[in-house]
Amino acid sequence: MLLKDWGMKSNYKRLGDYIQLVDKRNTDLKVNRLLGINITKNFMPSVANVSETDLSRYKVIEKGQFAYSAMQVGRDETVRVVLFTDDEPAIISPAYLVFEVVDTKEVYPEFLMMWFHRPESDRYGWFISDSTVRASLEWERFCEIKLPLPDDINEQKYFVDMYQGLLNNQKTYQKSLDDLQIITNSFLDNLKNQKVKTSLGKLIELVDIRNSNNEVKKLLGINVKKEFMPSKANVANTDLGKYKIINKDQFAYSAMQVGRDETVRVVLYEKNKAAIISPAYNVFRVRDVKVVLPEFLMIWFHRPEFNRYGWFISDSSVRASLEWERFIEIKIPVPDIEIQESIVTIFHTLQTRKKINEQLKNMIQPLCPILMKGVMDKVNATVTV
Repeated sequence: MLLKDWGMKSNYKRLGDYIQLVDKRNTDLKVNRLLGINITKNFMPSVANVSETDLSRYKVIEKGQFAYSAMQVGRDETVRVVLFTDDEPAIISPAYLVFEVVDTKEVYPEFLMMWFHRPESDRYGWFISDSTVRASLEWERFCEIKLPLPDDINEQKYFVDMYQGLLNNQKTYQKSLDDLQIITNSFLDNLKNQKVKTSLGKLIELVDIRNSNNEVKKLLGINVKKEFMPSKANVANTDLGKYKIINKDQFAYSAMQVGRDETVRVVLYEKNKAAIISPAYNVFRVRDVKVVLPEFLMIWFHRPEFNRYGWFISDSSVRASLEWERFIEIKIPVPDIEIQESIVTIFHTLQTRKKINEQLKNMIQPLCPILMKGVMDKVNATVTV
């Protein structure tokens, strides 16, 4: 067996004894939701152009079944296998394999998926993949993989329930985020229908303070996500005295490549300590915070519609720039300051919860290998020496 040389215990079970291939085709064309699978072991909407494709040849996958791609395991160092958990069936490429657990009284599908979430499973799949250009892990070899299977299905259920409980809590939290995002979007959508709008030029003004005494050393750039980031520029021999200082509640704006990136690169600086940015950027601030809040302005700049409009009005140069004179002609709705404050509060709450949600996901992900280590310890402890 493939794992003999790895010193696996005798009560590790051969995967192929517990799973079987399924080959149900979409012959009646009843299923039209086409999915792919990615290296993070998730289903995703397929990006393939299937306008002239015969979807009757595609494979149907149903709840509790797995999609498996034998290709490029070595290149990606990932065993691309995903458990389908939706109630409604979908279709996947005929190049994928669909398999299911033979007897769910012996093996929980969710338990099997937990095993494949381990980085060790990916590394081992890469190790035993063949030597072809695509470094595939063909079905026959995949089935030879051994894994620890507690004989008592309740033990499997124990670990599955623990892991699923954590995932469900995170998904519930994610749902609350989605609801809050809808509220925020609704607020802004209602505002854009206001008849009276104000040009940015009446709300903001340029600031040009240079780092002439070289006191500020923190050099930042801005990216397409409208975030500040440490500058990647080599400034070892650069005169930083020419660089522009940006202070709290001021904005950095880059007029360049708006058309190429389809993004208006503008960012609100929220730190107390000043930083410096390239002299190629503009720095601006709100003229009167009693009229418009800087945070409200930044929320508006975050809207996809704002990016699209900025791209639409950018010039026809190679860099497709949105020069300052044209930028300040953009008109936006400016509601009462109390409404702005409400929107800002909701937005800040949303941003905070998004960070917490990411932390939750990052905490749950490493728990899968830890739980499976507990399974292996239990199984190994039963081996007769």
